Amino acid sequence: MQPSEALSAIAQIAVALAGFAGVVVAFRSGSVHQWQPIDKLRLRLLLNNSIVPLILCIVAILLVSVNPQPPWIWRVCSLLALALTVPFALVITRGARDSAGLDVKRAGGSKLLFFSFGVLGTAAMLLQIYNLAVLNCFWAFYATVAFQLITGAIQFVRGVGIESVEVAD
Repeated sequence: MQPSEALSAIAQIAVALAGFAGVVVAFRSGSVHQWQPIDKLRLRLLLNNSIVPLILCIVAILLVSVNPQPPWIWRVCSLLALALTVPFALVITRGARDSAGLDVKRAGGSKLLFFSFGVLGTAAMLLQIYNLAVLNCFWAFYATVAFQLITGAIQFVRGVGIESVEVAD
């Protein structure tokens, strides 16, 4: 599969995942302002893990469409991934710390899942730094974008699943 095809597929998935955020909001009773902090955090994760990959793919598709392709294309994409993802990670970490006083188990949260994705996200960012400095490869950039979409998809499933449990009670 060519990078442009893979990027196009990821962009389509990112748009669909962002649309599913609306489904999560629609399933919930009450407005977003009435949600528990952990549910708001999940929604932020879902939105950011769909919008950031979309932006990264759009920029990468633009650079791939330039003829001849610039030799530094994947370095620039990795730099952009770092520039968009690191501030997002800091905001999410702060949001998780603010939610630390909550009964996370009762709210359907999982510290193990959160920290596991934190470790994998850190590894993905280290891969971007390595790609920026040494590799200049598509697969390293693509791995990070795919990781973000997988994280967003899991947040979607958890958001819909938790609401169905609350409705059943």
